[in-house]
Amino acid sequence: MNDEAKRNDDAMRNEATSGEESSHGDTVLVVIDVQTGFEDAAYWGSGMPNDAVNHVSRLLADWAARDRGPVVVVRHDSRDPASPLHPSGPGNALVPAVADAAADLLVVKHVNSAFLGEPSLDVWLRGAGLSRLVLCGIQTNMCVETTARMGGNLGYDVTVVLDATTTFDLVADVPGLGRTHVPAAELARTTAVNLAAGGFARVSDTASVLAE
Repeated sequence: MNDEAKRNDDAMRNEATSGEESSHGDTVLVVIDVQTGFEDAAYWGSGMPNDAVNHVSRLLADWAARDRGPVVVVRHDSRDPASPLHPSGPGNALVPAVADAAADLLVVKHVNSAFLGEPSLDVWLRGAGLSRLVLCGIQTNMCVETTARMGGNLGYDVTVVLDATTTFDLVADVPGLGRTHVPAAELARTTAVNLAAGGFARVSDTASVLAE
């Protein structure tokens, strides 16, 4: 190989290496509503017996240790005074692992989607040129799923870390179905299928995301 060809080959290698490195550092970890109020079993009812908060902690630690990208923390400020997530109560607080994380942005919301909070998540992401999102948090089929759907519709590359989310059983009177009870685990499975089959987001798990 002559000198010019070698220089070209080295340049191509450097570009490839640079591209590999840039795949980390610009993926946004979005931690949704991991608040102490969700520990109120009397209010929320039966939930999934999983280790979601610990998985969220592991993701936060990995993002910090490997400088994988910005961290966005989302907090739900319920407008219902009876909710454990109302700003006047202690349950509005983030769990310690999330509260102690070095977040690049805190979004406060009153509805399901993190894209409809303050400040605007969409404006912040686009201003920073960020398009890859990894979502985790509470509840799987509520705020996490809504944020994933909206993110997908807005053109973001979204991954939901399913075992780093959790949710609770739902009961409702539905015309044509009557009194309907859906267990939390079934709700989570349905969310996963809706997001993956509907093209809104990829669905992954903590071990896979940590291995990337």
